[in-house]
Amino acid sequence: MPVPHDIAAETELWDAFAESAFKEDAEPSFCWTQYAGHGPGPELLDSPETVLEVGCGTGRALAHLAQQGVKATGVDLSPRMVQRAGEKWAPLGVRIEQGEILDWLAADEGRYDAVYSIFGAAWFTDPSRLFPLVREHLAPGGVFVFSQPPAIPGAYGPQGMYKGGFAGRAMFTYRYSYKPAVWERHLLRAGFATAKAEVLEAPKPDHIGTLIVTAHA
Repeated sequence: MPVPHDIAAETELWDAFAESAFKEDAEPSFCWTQYAGHGPGPELLDSPETVLEVGCGTGRALAHLAQQGVKATGVDLSPRMVQRAGEKWAPLGVRIEQGEILDWLAADEGRYDAVYSIFGAAWFTDPSRLFPLVREHLAPGGVFVFSQPPAIPGAYGPQGMYKGGFAGRAMFTYRYSYKPAVWERHLLRAGFATAKAEVLEAPKPDHIGTLIVTAHA
């Protein structure tokens, strides 16, 4: 049963997140994991000419790709984040638009060599609705890659997440967690030719790893 996403409330939540997450002195950077300098890099995107990042946040990954000559487009729910990141990275040719990702993809007519999400919209959007739209927007042979924390054992499916702990105004969203094999099934059902989901171990023992999922059109 679908969970009751309140997009207006979630927009406000991500606007609040933008105030703490965006740094004016940030440099372009691309990392799939939550640990700087750990894990693979943009090579997972198969040397694309065009990319779309869903839930692009601060835009640092897009800026890194733009510096390599990639035509980089991003979408984010937060108007505040889009304003700040869009202004900062515009000189590099990065294009960032504001929108709820399902509505944005339904209206967009573009095709991209790669679509990706780093702890972004692929974590916070119903995969049964998101993945078919992503598949439609990939160029032939294109790749979809996303990363997020792996599911906590026994805690699968959509889960509520409060912002900033358990005190103060109730601001929350939903995130989606599954076993790697279930992510693969979601992607294959959405029409992808191949799908591979695996957990990359953290650089220190007993620390939280990173789920990295790759699917080809």
